[in-house]
Amino acid sequence: MDGDFRAEFTRHPAALKHHPALVLNADYRPLSYYPLSLWPWQEAVKAKWLDRVEIVAEYDEVVRSPSTVIRIPSVVVLKDYVKPQKRVAFTRFNLFLRDEFRCQYCGAKGDLTFDHVVPRAAGGVTSWQNVVAACSPCNLRKGSRPLHRTGLALRKPPRQPAAEELRNMGRKFPPGHLHESWMDFLYWDAELEA
Repeated sequence: MDGDFRAEFTRHPAALKHHPALVLNADYRPLSYYPLSLWPWQEAVKAKWLDRVEIVAEYDEVVRSPSTVIRIPSVVVLKDYVKPQKRVAFTRFNLFLRDEFRCQYCGAKGDLTFDHVVPRAAGGVTSWQNVVAACSPCNLRKGSRPLHRTGLALRKPPRQPAAEELRNMGRKFPPGHLHESWMDFLYWDAELEA
């Protein structure tokens, strides 16, 4: 085996982990905005070899096999359209996303819990219509009392979000790093400012 190949591979193996590929649906929109639909570069290369995606953009870096040199994909588009889910799963993450990662009583960001507006002790159920994101101080202040006895008010009434609404909400929270090759695909359907 070629000594230069081994030396190059062992010198920079961690760098290859940091080249995710943005995954677009067949309509060139990301499968999801939050979390952003990303695949490890290995999955993107595998999908290309299996003829499941087209490569739209590539990084400058390459990977090598004994017989092939491949530029690492940075944006791939699925050949088959994946229909977005219409039903939004009731999860802690989706609840926080609906509430924009803010306490629904005071508006604070940060360490959030969830709170039953109508306490479970009073027959309140765990559902979109009765659970909100809350910071610990507000959650403790409210306790298991009805909202009208706490002096707290909701910023907006809890409700089940539509799938498209939640996808659009995710656009407000981009990840810490966006590769320049992704920018044309992330917000192309956003309304332009006048």
